[in-house]
Amino acid sequence: MSFLQIQDLTVRLRNGPPLLRRVSLGVEAGDVRALVGESGAGKSMIGKAVLGILPRAAEVSEGRILLEGEDLQTLSPKARRQRIGAKVALIPQDPLTALNPSRRVGPQITDRLVDILGWKRPAAEARALELLEEVHIQEPGRVMKAYPHELSGGMRQRVLIASAFAAEPKLIIADEPTTALDVTVQKQILKLIREMQQRHGTALLFVTHDLGVVSKIAQSLTVLYAGKVVEDTAVRSFFAGPSHAYSRALLAATPRYTDPDGSLTPVPDSVVAEVNREIAAFDVTMKEGGQP
Repeated sequence: MSFLQIQDLTVRLRNGPPLLRRVSLGVEAGDVRALVGESGAGKSMIGKAVLGILPRAAEVSEGRILLEGEDLQTLSPKARRQRIGAKVALIPQDPLTALNPSRRVGPQITDRLVDILGWKRPAAEARALELLEEVHIQEPGRVMKAYPHELSGGMRQRVLIASAFAAEPKLIIADEPTTALDVTVQKQILKLIREMQQRHGTALLFVTHDLGVVSKIAQSLTVLYAGKVVEDTAVRSFFAGPSHAYSRALLAATPRYTDPDGSLTPVPDSVVAEVNREIAAFDVTMKEGGQP
């Protein structure tokens, strides 16, 4: 059984249209699954549904989210927070806004250990120093006392990675963790996340729109369009030949470093029209209560 199993998950705006359409996927213990698709496809929404932090205007209207076989939807809000806090962590997209600007870095790492695992503060601080060293931050003692604005973007992201691994979670959701960084730092952070994931044996649900990143970090991937899974496969199979027309178009639209002067290839209008027809037919089936 997958550590995380999502079954027919549907998220809707309250009294509105679906944002996720019967999404099903699994993340095995210790593996990396990528969620890919255009902006607005629903990638981050899946992570928010798992973490229980959906926007107030959205709600889960159908489906199950199983963590080690336990349906999170059946738990009380308090029990769910405790369960998620002990087992799952998040590496958010923007390190500047994710860190509290009015607090020093150290407590923002140690609070997770103290509040969730019940560590004593001195032990938590010692562990935080170890983690900062593990993510290759020099002078970790100085960084512990620094405020976020005193650190570079790359260092702030390293702090968030250290914080995510602090409580030894079994699953980390990385929500486009390199988007706000320059290309050189992106490469360093991706390598670091992969090193930490392998060292700790943590499952990783990696949200990205960059297929180049997928090829370097993931074993499996799920392609989304308008909140619907259009392809779910192994990474090797995907790059050998996607099965869905939209996936093939998405792969063809990826810039090639071997052809820096080449023009970008947009997803053809015909493919967009075809997948939109699929979505419309899917919505009709959902409304009628049938199986697509």
